Amino acid sequence: MDSLSELINLLNNVDKKLFRQFLQRKNKRVDVKNLQLLNLIETDDINGLKKLYNSEKNNDAYHALRKRLQDNLLLFLSQKTFESNHSETYDALRILVVGRFLLENDVVKIAFKCLDKAERLAEHLEQFNLLNELLLLKLQYAHLQGAEHLETLTVRFLRNQSHMQREAKLNMAYAFLRQELQEIHLKGKIVNLTTLMITTIRKYKISVQDLMTYKSIYQILFIANEYAAIQQNYELIERYINRTNEFMQGQSHKKQSYLFYHISILYFLANFHLRRKNFAGSAPYLREMMDLMVTDNSYYALFYLRYQLLSALNLFFTGFANDGIALLQESLSNTKHRSKPEDIEDLRICLTMFLALCNDRGSLKQLTLLTRTDAWYEKRMGMLWTIRKNLMEILVQAQFSNIELAISRLNSFRRRYKKYLLKTSEERVLLFLRLVEKYLLKPDVAFETLYRKTVLNLLGKTENNDIFTLSFIAWLIARWEKKTAYKVVLILIQDDNYAQ
Repeated sequence: MDSLSELINLLNNVDKKLFRQFLQRKNKRVDVKNLQLLNLIETDDINGLKKLYNSEKNNDAYHALRKRLQDNLLLFLSQKTFESNHSETYDALRILVVGRFLLENDVVKIAFKCLDKAERLAEHLEQFNLLNELLLLKLQYAHLQGAEHLETLTVRFLRNQSHMQREAKLNMAYAFLRQELQEIHLKGKIVNLTTLMITTIRKYKISVQDLMTYKSIYQILFIANEYAAIQQNYELIERYINRTNEFMQGQSHKKQSYLFYHISILYFLANFHLRRKNFAGSAPYLREMMDLMVTDNSYYALFYLRYQLLSALNLFFTGFANDGIALLQESLSNTKHRSKPEDIEDLRICLTMFLALCNDRGSLKQLTLLTRTDAWYEKRMGMLWTIRKNLMEILVQAQFSNIELAISRLNSFRRRYKKYLLKTSEERVLLFLRLVEKYLLKPDVAFETLYRKTVLNLLGKTENNDIFTLSFIAWLIARWEKKTAYKVVLILIQDDNYAQ
């Protein structure tokens, strides 16, 4: 999808109507074709686009028209965002703009009152860049009657500069860690998380006190959660979870300005306990997460699908399969066009897994709805997610007797990912693949003692203790147990000594 189409897809029907009115007001000539182009892009009319300009010589005119339409759309979106956003940050920014206008027009007394109000808001929200703009404006007009004393302003300005530098260091450290994560995701770089964290903190000269904020705790947990997901071992980040709990317990009040970070932290904590099979420990964080989500419509929309996913996983792996499946189906049927594609794909693959584990042929249909390319999934969802998706596709096709297709998918998987898996020391995935291949070529192998022993040995490894990994192993065990993989995985979750 090109950038112009992506921008248009951000608009709902009301927005599109307003954008058309916006263009009509701006059009000074009757022969402007921007409205025609908008209609053609919306209806995906390729032939119509070719007819917009008859001659190939008008290629430049067509691209110029697209550029003007995109510029107008960006202008419309910026105005709409500024006007419709009612967050305190935007309130402070609006008041700053008004204050500057009043100062430029010599309405000094009211202007300073506006700037004082905007400063109080920005300080409350810890918007240090906005505070910097406000204080610079106050310093610029400090010579006027009614202005604050220059020395007082200077002290506040320098203190805010210190806060800005601290935040800049934290943001640089976070960016560096995110870059390292990409190296792990896409290139199989091997790192120790604790060593990486300590090295980064020293590199950017970050103090322990700097780390004790909602934002920095969120950033650390984001990195730790991604790292644990890649390693499929959430025990590796337990120390960060414990420190987060200590921080959260020390917070006596919940600022509205920290709502995004607070909800995100609760999500990470709920996910950590879920992946450790502590479903009772996950539930309270989900409840608190929802309590905060309902206080703000924008955050409710942002986190709704993620909350639904964790809720469904908790239901499913505690024996309430039908409730978990129904919750995912309802969530997918109610997705809005602004829902993040990543969140929708997460729900879709999870529903596919639920149905497959319950031996429901509906999993085949769900597979067909995972339509994006592996390259898209690798970039947006990560290598681990894409590998799991491909493995699941092999198992689902085999489960419903599409053996040739399953073998074909298996060979494609091996060609695409074998080198990556060897590079990242993920031989266990290749071992699992060999066990699946043996079963596909000779189903009776599932009843041989050596085969069973090799499968059960997988359960004894710490890195295979994750609920998703257990679900894959359960599929192999179910071949000889003559049970659904769902019944097997519930037993594996409840009985750590199953293999013995």
